[in-house]
Order: sequence, then C-alpha cells, then structure tokens
Amino acid sequence: MKPFPPAALAFGGDYNPEQWPESTWTEDVELMREAGVTLVTLGVFSWAWLEPTEGEYDFDWLDRVIDLLHGAGISVDLATATASPPPWFSRAYPDSLPETADGRTMWPGSRQAYCPSSPDYRRAATALVERIAERYGEHPAVVLWHVNNEYGCHVSHCWCDRSAVEFRRWLRDRYGSLDRLNEAWGTAFWSQRYGDWEEVLPPRLTPSFGNPTQALDFDRFSSDELLACYRAERDVLLRHSPDVPVTTNLMVAKFKGLDYWSWAPELDVVSNDHYLRGEDPLGHVDLALAADLTRSLAGGDPWLLMESSTSAVNWQPRNIAKVPGQLRRNTFAHVARGSEGAMFFQWRASAAGAEKFHAGMVPHAGTDSRVWREVCLLGADLGRVAEIRGSVVQPDVALLWDWQSWWAVEQQAHPTGDLDYIEQVRSYHAALWRLGLTTDLARPSADLSRYRFVAVPSLYLVSDASAENLGSFVAGGGTLLVGPFSGIVDESLRIRLGGYPGAFRDLLGVRVEEFSPLPASGSVRLSDGKVGRIWSEHAHLTGAESLASYSSGPLAGSPALTRRSVGDGQAWYLGTCLDDASLQALLREVTTVAGCRPPVPAHDGVEVVRRDGAEASYLFVLNHTADPAVVPARGRELLGEADVDGALTVPPGGVAVVREHR
Repeated sequence: MKPFPPAALAFGGDYNPEQWPESTWTEDVELMREAGVTLVTLGVFSWAWLEPTEGEYDFDWLDRVIDLLHGAGISVDLATATASPPPWFSRAYPDSLPETADGRTMWPGSRQAYCPSSPDYRRAATALVERIAERYGEHPAVVLWHVNNEYGCHVSHCWCDRSAVEFRRWLRDRYGSLDRLNEAWGTAFWSQRYGDWEEVLPPRLTPSFGNPTQALDFDRFSSDELLACYRAERDVLLRHSPDVPVTTNLMVAKFKGLDYWSWAPELDVVSNDHYLRGEDPLGHVDLALAADLTRSLAGGDPWLLMESSTSAVNWQPRNIAKVPGQLRRNTFAHVARGSEGAMFFQWRASAAGAEKFHAGMVPHAGTDSRVWREVCLLGADLGRVAEIRGSVVQPDVALLWDWQSWWAVEQQAHPTGDLDYIEQVRSYHAALWRLGLTTDLARPSADLSRYRFVAVPSLYLVSDASAENLGSFVAGGGTLLVGPFSGIVDESLRIRLGGYPGAFRDLLGVRVEEFSPLPASGSVRLSDGKVGRIWSEHAHLTGAESLASYSSGPLAGSPALTRRSVGDGQAWYLGTCLDDASLQALLREVTTVAGCRPPVPAHDGVEVVRRDGAEASYLFVLNHTADPAVVPARGRELLGEADVDGALTVPPGGVAVVREHR
C-alpha cells in the first residue's frame, strides 16, 4: 500500500467549490483549518466544469482551488470527474445511455447515465483523465487519486446492444466454444441450446424464469466491465504520477452489484463509503460489519473511510439526524477497525440539487450549530490519536463472504425466497460482535491458517478448490461451522448430486436428502432449546455426531446440529437458521471450543477493538449504552490525556483510546 496522506490521519470530505461563488472559497479554507481538516476530495462531479464543451477544457478555477488548499497545508484526493457525464456528452452520444432489462433507456438528469461498455464513454473519460493527470500529476497537494465515484451505484448492469456485443466477447474468453457454454448453462433445458454466438443475449426480460447460469455470468461480466473502466483511468494516472496512490470508493457490505474481491487488488488504498440506516437502533453493529469487510478487502492493511455523514442523509424514507456524540462514536468505530481517518460527504451542505438535505460538515445553519462544533471536536480528537497510523487489527475469527454466491443464492426458483444472504451474514457477525469478538471476512479461497474459527453462514455456490481449502483448514486444527443451503452448486450452478450439502458432505459427515423450508414467520424447536427459523432439512449422519435434533413435526429426531472431528480440527454443521439468542449461544460455545477470546470480557453494548502497531497496541472502547462502562485497561488514554491503571471508565455514549502498556 502506498502511503497517504503525508503526516496525519485523514479528516475532511468531498469539497465541491463549483457549487459556490468564489468569494466563499477563502472562507471554506479558513474553516477547514479551524476544524483540523487534513484532506479533501475534489472534483468528483465537475466534468461539466472541466470540459464545458467537447474537447475544450477549463482548469483555471481548479488551479486556484488546489493552490488555495495547498497554501493552507490541506492535501487533495483529486477525482477524475468521470462519474457523471455532462449533458453535451449524452446529447452527442445517445448510444452511450444505459438500458434496463426490459429495453427502457435511462436518460441523463441525475448521475451515472452511461453504459459501462460504451466505447464513446470510455474514450471521453480517459481523454479527460489524461488532461487532469498531465496538469496535476506532480502537484505537491495531490496525495491520492480518486477514480470515478461509487462504481455501479445506480447502473451496475446495462442490457443494451453494445453490452450484448461485449457480453458475447466475455463469454468467448470464458468458455472458448459454444459447446462449452451450452454445457455450462444447461441449455438442454427448455430448448435453449445456442447454435450461433449472435443468438446469445444478456438476460433480458423473459416470459418466465430465465436461465440461472446466464444471469450469474451476466453478473460476473457486469462487474468486470466496470472494473475495466476503472483500470483504464487508473493506468492513465499511473503513467503520469506512478508514486501517487489510486483508489475508488467502494460501498462495502450493502452493495450487491460488484465482486469487490476482484476489485480490491487493483486499488492502492481500499476506501469505502458507509451510511447508517437512520432508523436502525443497531446501526453501529452494521457499521462494524462494513468496517470489518473493508479491512478484509484491504488484506488486513489500513484502509480509508472515504464517505460518511455528519448527521442525516437525504435518501432514506425517514432521514434521522444523529444524536449528540454519535458522530464521534461512529467515526471512532471505523478507525478502531482499521480506517486511517474519516472523510464525509460533504464539506458544505448544498443549497440546491438532489442532495441538498444531506448533512455536511458545514451545515445549512452554518458554524453556530451543534454539527459544526462536533466536527471541530472530532478533528481535534483525530489529531490526538494520530500515532495509531499504520497499526492493524488481527482477529482470529472469520466469516466467509462471497459476492458470486450472494448473486446465485438469491436467484428465483429456489426452495424459499426468505433466505437472504446478507441477513444471514449480518446475524452471525452481530452475534460475534455481542460476544466481543472482532471478525474478519474472508473469501472461500483465502489462506485461513491464521484463524482459530471460521463460520460459513451461507455459501450456496462453491468451487472444488474452495471446498478443499475449508477441509484443509479443519484438518490443520481449525474449527469450522457451516450453515444451511451451503455447498449446493458448482461455479456453473450445477447441483452437486448425491445429497446435500454437496461439496461439504464428506467433510461434515452429514447427508441431507430433502430441504424443508418453513412457512412465513414459522419456527422450529431444537432438542437443546434453540429455535430455528426460515429453514429445516431431513439429514442423516454419515460420520458426524448429533448435538441437537428437531424436537417436533415431520423432522422430529432428524439431526439439526452436528459435529465431526477431522484431523486436528472440528467441522460443525447447522441445518437451520437460528434466532438471535440461539445463534449467540451456539457461537459462544463454538468459539470457546476454538480458543477465541475478546480483547476484554464482553460487556453488553460496549464495543472493544484492539489495533496493534510496531511500537504499541491501542485499545478502542466505544460505549453505545446510556450507562457508564468500566473495562480493564492499563496505559495512556489518548483522548483525555490521562493514565489508566487497571480500570477505565467510559461515560455513556463515550469513546476512549488507550495506548496499552506492554
């Protein structure tokens, strides 16, 4: 990872000076210095200002802004401005506009109004990036390049004729021949066999269920097409400024459209945008999942929170303002889990446009406001803990996460529509959070040897190699817990015949002959008192021992929770989706067996995470409750600048960061 920014944790946000008269710019920079801003993202949506007509560029205004920021000691994350083509482009190149699966054109008037496969878009975008890189590639203020913005947020797939051409090219590269494509797609079903490449289309609107493997391949293709757009811009930037790191802001843990495992290696700095669901009382737990997944995408290295909100957003059904202290607590939760600072959308709340009610660091009320005062306090706090830069989080617990399996498991015509992939992962992560255990997310093919415990909440699709990887993890002494409807199909969505759970049948010592999904709001009791939801199945032991069975109904006596010793490890199987209390109890039992321990004993509603550095370790304590919390600690509390000798008291809603004695 290339280092950034030069000397401090990142603190700042998207700055859009083109929305304001130039007389405001000097005031903005003065306020940034007051707040302790170290980095701003500049130019994200400025294509129409930088290239007002095709081939005619205007950089004078951007020169003045960058020089003004640099003079104040504020670094720049300079965007390529390609996320939103200007109206002249869409008018000149109407074939670049994206189309939906039912053939409707998506018109300009918002943002991302382009087809990722459009050659006109790629040509115009890289031409603009070339000019930007030539002009600013060696500017000392530019410490980070920001390619595009939230790729795929609004247009992750396009079904137009140009996309069809590129989809066929992608399929030729993947399969080599129509015979291999027909075999992979199972086109013997419903007379779908293709005799010519020109017959192959994107999975457009059809009279009934479409071909599932065609849909999965189109998901793969669509992710790859947007990644190709990113690479094209990145390569231009690297030619002009090879020492400046390049990123694009991901939307981790909530965005289904892109396979970020394939994106992360292409980024010098993994960055993420995260916004709370305002009405979710456990939004801080969801935040932890997003931060843990972002850190995992970064390979455990530090990463950057590129966007968050100082208070309310504008796009939820009810946009709830953050309560006093929540901004500080949310920010330090990201930093605790590996972020090298905190950035926000945006610096100054807009006076016009679709996001005018989205909170800013400078709100509509100006500096005489609670939000502004909290922003200034946060900037000072991040300055006090700057020494944590470069320290890392090192969990011994992991959950498997796979975008392609997510795409596949939520297709139509499955045993139930209630098995929601992200909700399954979220429930496991939340239970581990309540147990005080920090968790990595890992792809199925990853090296798992550093972990004591790995859980597989849902892995419908799995390759032979990944299944063998999990077997090796267990044989080497690891503890594995596999959830229901996992290991069912291969990469082409072909059922692994012979009984479920398919790829994991031998490892787990269980053979399932039939699924038995539960009715809406249905539940099933287990013999050990736990409660299952959504799913049950008729299983037989083929080497495992039964730890709990279904206690009533047609599956009474059938194993629901099993365990098998393999080599030096254990493989557990859960054939249902437990309710929250039951899942937490199970995970407490399994992680204890595996030897996993939280940094300090778990305390309801108190989040504790440790970052380890070369010279010191840092204990982050976030109190999400309305009562004081006391946790064991020894060292120097950096925010309050006080020594701690044995017990640390954190006030309700408070935050502490302890440099621990070694």
